Amino acid sequence: MADMLVRLYELPDLHTQLARTAQQGVRIRRPNSWEKSLVLDWVQRNFIPAWAAECETAFAATPPSCFIAIDGDALVGFACHDCTRLNFFGPTGVAPHARRKGIGMSLLMASLHAMAADGYAYAIIGGVGPAEFYAKAVGATPIERSTPGIYDFALVQKAGVGSTFPPSGSAR
Repeated sequence: MADMLVRLYELPDLHTQLARTAQQGVRIRRPNSWEKSLVLDWVQRNFIPAWAAECETAFAATPPSCFIAIDGDALVGFACHDCTRLNFFGPTGVAPHARRKGIGMSLLMASLHAMAADGYAYAIIGGVGPAEFYAKAVGATPIERSTPGIYDFALVQKAGVGSTFPPSGSAR
């Protein structure tokens, strides 16, 4: 899976997207430090352990380089950046029952806007699953010769702590 490049200085408006998600009762926000174990457990149960490990890195930053989606009182999605490498977006995922509601788009936009606020002009989406989604959503373009990229899960898979990569219906 190729990596993709996003021009952060040409992002769609964040507030419009967050308002659409809020109308459905879903809030997008950064997690609090005391929510770390809850978020990591949720990511591990719903995706793969390697993503939980990457997400844990997000909590080392202040504020965390992670956003979560909350529907009522339930966690339904997450998105991280600057975890595996600086200037990389991902991993990200939305619970199967909550997909196709714009939650993934809101998480993506919140993360990319945070990266722009941190001074990045471009972001890399590593090991892209749904390339068409990223191209349409934020104008992401494939990076030539970026396959296989930086992601080598052979060690974690050999140790039996990983499953398929990427999980079905999710994005890196």
